Amino acid sequence: MALLPRLRRFARAICRSDADAQDLVQATVERALAKRSGYRSGTRLDSWAFTIMRRIHIDQGRSATRWGRVVTPEDAATPNVADAAQADEDLRADALAVRDAIGRLPEDQRLAVALVLVDGLSYAEAAEVLEVPAGTLTSRLVRGRQSLIQTLTEQGVSA
Repeated sequence: MALLPRLRRFARAICRSDADAQDLVQATVERALAKRSGYRSGTRLDSWAFTIMRRIHIDQGRSATRWGRVVTPEDAATPNVADAAQADEDLRADALAVRDAIGRLPEDQRLAVALVLVDGLSYAEAAEVLEVPAGTLTSRLVRGRQSLIQTLTEQGVSA
């Protein structure tokens, strides 16, 4: 249960759509429970679950071109409270800009950023989840960070 929020975040990084992300989390939990005998003791549960999620995503044939806007209609429709502090509004705008910028990254960079910078996995753990060498993950992460910094700087968001 404690892993569900992290699975939801990673699913959002993969799917962008709340409905697709929820479906992916559900499919991941179902498969993890069905295949729990395949879990090896000593393996990090989060890495195992992220790997399952990534494989389900690949199996379903999702691609970066199917991604919609990261900010869902529910997020965009959230009313601004008239007396909310300007700092809170700026912070929310910056967070949405970061989320949108991450969503525009190529899939390989987006997944690396989501696993390492958002979910806090180590480079080795993220490389294992993505089934790539650590050097490949590092280069994807560097390119993703550079792209994010450039995009956010152009938008006037402090990176």
